[in-house]
Amino acid sequence: MGLWSIIVKSFKEPTIRKKIFMTLLLILIFRIGCWIPVPGINANVVWNLTDTGLAQFWDLLTGGAMSNTSLFAMGISPYINASIIIQLLTVAIPAFEKWSKEGPEGRKKLSRITKYTAAGLAIFQAIMLYVNMKQNQGGTLLTGKFGGQAGQVFVFLLVVLSLVAGTSFLTWLGDKITEVGIGNGISMLIFAGIIARAPSWIGTLVAIAITGKSSFTNGNVVANGWYRHVPLALSVLLVFLVVIVAVVWMESGERRLGVVYAQRVVGRKVMGGQKSYIPLKVNSAGVLPIIFAMSLLQFPGTIAALVNSSAASWFTTYFTKQWWYIVLYAALIIGFTFFYNMVYFDPKEYANNIIQNGGQLTEVRSGNRKVTAQYIAKIQRKLTWFGSIFLAILAILPNILGAICEAIPGLQNTESLNLWLGGTSILIMVGVALETVKTLETQLMMRHYKAGKGGFLG
Repeated sequence: MGLWSIIVKSFKEPTIRKKIFMTLLLILIFRIGCWIPVPGINANVVWNLTDTGLAQFWDLLTGGAMSNTSLFAMGISPYINASIIIQLLTVAIPAFEKWSKEGPEGRKKLSRITKYTAAGLAIFQAIMLYVNMKQNQGGTLLTGKFGGQAGQVFVFLLVVLSLVAGTSFLTWLGDKITEVGIGNGISMLIFAGIIARAPSWIGTLVAIAITGKSSFTNGNVVANGWYRHVPLALSVLLVFLVVIVAVVWMESGERRLGVVYAQRVVGRKVMGGQKSYIPLKVNSAGVLPIIFAMSLLQFPGTIAALVNSSAASWFTTYFTKQWWYIVLYAALIIGFTFFYNMVYFDPKEYANNIIQNGGQLTEVRSGNRKVTAQYIAKIQRKLTWFGSIFLAILAILPNILGAICEAIPGLQNTESLNLWLGGTSILIMVGVALETVKTLETQLMMRHYKAGKGGFLG
């Protein structure tokens, strides 16, 4: 079933159409909230964390809510970080591991713990933002004046509680989209935040095509030879399209392990004798290794920004702008990818399931569990190497593009464009889009199956 066919048929189904409109309505609420400022904060407030790659990345995910200092400035990053922490602790804490295998009830317990953890992280992050904004405004955050210690406490509580409330509302909004809408709500909010920056990206591209610079200024004059800059804009667009094709190819890539099941007699039926396969995704870790690596590298800069603004500038200049930072970034992504697969991929479990069901791999004729597990581990290790290197290239692509743009007159300060062209944002967009299409296709098939079954029984 083609993409256009899936979309048309989805809008023809009343139930699915209602879910689509509910999803769009909730996303619209999210976008409106991105422009509601934190009460009393000056509109021109600027804080040092926006100069770091991590802040720019989160600002991209929130659709500009962070740079607007809105209620949704922190986005759902506390919830994402809490989810990652709980997932990792599931392997280390026996109670969490037990709950993860108990079905819906166990998942509810883990979800409750995740939300409590997210609330704690949100409070901590809100306090950090408050301290940083206060430093950059000379100790004055509100447009009015609140004297005395009581006034400072009021300002502190107002800012922190507003930011925490915004994050809590976004978490609820994501759950609501999952419940009454299409796809995973948290992923849809991130997707909407990235797409919201598209007009800015298009404006930058048009400026490059017309003026040869990354933005229109009073000094720009559109001469008769403006078309000379079109090849430069087309080159930028070509990079964007190539990255999309590469990400789609990677997200769809899988290694299929052939499985042959022996024939068995169960009662009066002959079971087995069939051929199947086990799909192993090339990029099973998704975007998590990139988030892990970026958070780890930018954490010292975040702490430095809280302590002293000059320390944050030093960190940005002498750490994030160096070539070895990019090498370390790529190495951490590769390492975290292997760590993720080591935690969540168990070759022995795959081998046990195959052997217990009377099957064996076509590549390994031996029915020995150990040999089967070793072969699966070998294949997965090769896929992990390929996927991790691909992720590392995608992640450092904005740095490479930034270096190229710095060398071209007029294309300096194109961080937002580079982040859009970079593989991380495209990886998220493509992944969410493909997952949403699969969800629509699955729901269409289920409804057609039920309709056909009902008609047959009738």
